Amino acid sequence: MVDPSRGSPDHTSTQGQTATDRAVAMCDDPRFVELKRRLKVFIFPMSIAFFAWYLLYVLMSAFARDTMAIVLFGSVNVALVFGLLQFATTFGIAFFYARYAARRLDPLAEELRAELNNAGVGAVAAHGPAENLADDLSDAGPAPSGMKGAEE
Repeated sequence: MVDPSRGSPDHTSTQGQTATDRAVAMCDDPRFVELKRRLKVFIFPMSIAFFAWYLLYVLMSAFARDTMAIVLFGSVNVALVFGLLQFATTFGIAFFYARYAARRLDPLAEELRAELNNAGVGAVAAHGPAENLADDLSDAGPAPSGMKGAEE
């Protein structure tokens, strides 16, 4: 229980659970487990692929200097192209992640956030998640770390 003399509100829901209790309970929800699985399905393969691509660039720069020094045109060589492709790859992964998240992560995360913040399925369907979210966040306190909107 929160000490009222300290000025902190008691974020108790209608079911008698605090926002923290609801957040902890959400960790066992199958939809939350699925959300984490979907995130890992993208993050781990992309991270491994990018790390392998970066490692290739570093190893080629260290041990295949003759190959990296091949001039393609003007003063542009293979090493410069590899270096610029590192940036292009980074932006490409960010772009694909944003699309993936919008399609596969955000709808489920929004549903879970609305439920966590007591918006309920009926309120979300009637008014849309964005309209209820500000009220829900102010009623339930900050979102648990790691959830979209935790810093908003």
